[in-house]
Amino acid sequence: RDPSLRVSALGLTFPSPIGLAAGLDKDGIAVPALCALGFGCVEVGTITAQPQPGNPRPRLFRLLRDRALVNRMGFNNRGAADARARLSRLPRQRAPLGINIGKTKLVENANALEDYAQSAAQLGPYADYLVINVSSPNTPGLRDLQAIETLRPLLLRVRQVLDAARPDKRVPLLLKIAPDLADADIDAVAELALELHLDGIIATNTTIGRAGLVTSTEEVEAAGAGGLSGPPLQARALAVLSRLHARVGERVLLIAAGGIETVDDVWERLRAGATLVQIYTALVYEGPLLPSRLANQL
Repeated sequence: RDPSLRVSALGLTFPSPIGLAAGLDKDGIAVPALCALGFGCVEVGTITAQPQPGNPRPRLFRLLRDRALVNRMGFNNRGAADARARLSRLPRQRAPLGINIGKTKLVENANALEDYAQSAAQLGPYADYLVINVSSPNTPGLRDLQAIETLRPLLLRVRQVLDAARPDKRVPLLLKIAPDLADADIDAVAELALELHLDGIIATNTTIGRAGLVTSTEEVEAAGAGGLSGPPLQARALAVLSRLHARVGERVLLIAAGGIETVDDVWERLRAGATLVQIYTALVYEGPLLPSRLANQL
């Protein structure tokens, strides 16, 4: 907990720039324990307005030779009301709490705005920052919401709901994007973020690509569909981060995720324009001492 690691951003103080990405604690059941591991922030979710079981098991696979994961969890969670009841009783933590929300699978994209709005209304009062997830590959049609014509009204609607839910304080709103977006679409997201005064962008979610894997084709095919995370994502995630930073500079907070394992990875992302970083897959392979070890090395 060295003072030199503290980061002031989003109107918050992060004891370290090394955070936990969404996906590990789907329902916000382990926030105090995760904060105690030394994370600079903990992001829970993805949480949907309605509870849902997620995709059939097995749905999470290790590609050991690549130190990677393939997941098709499908936003398995107990729903926003359940998370609200739990988080409302949570005492103040030593690190900021992010809440990541997504679309309920059974809700059509035409009704996605109100589905996200419902989650934002229930969870916004308990979030230090809120993240809109439109980039998981495991909910059919979800990534279509990254198109600017659908993304603009979604961001505006959730901002409106957040302001109504927390009239005493502005809750920062962030967007999590996919690494598989074309460069022109990344530029469009950057321009939209500036236009709407979005607080931040998380770059990036998992990829549907399978390029550059050491794991045998048979093992990869056996794992099947889903989002790939870990070191194979490093290059593209860094490229997306750098492209965003070139367009938004310091006007929009950037959080880096995707293949971050070592302190050199952390430093590279901070040098490329990230204010904070998030890990997930590396924690699976390295274990619970990783966030404190990275902080000490940093």
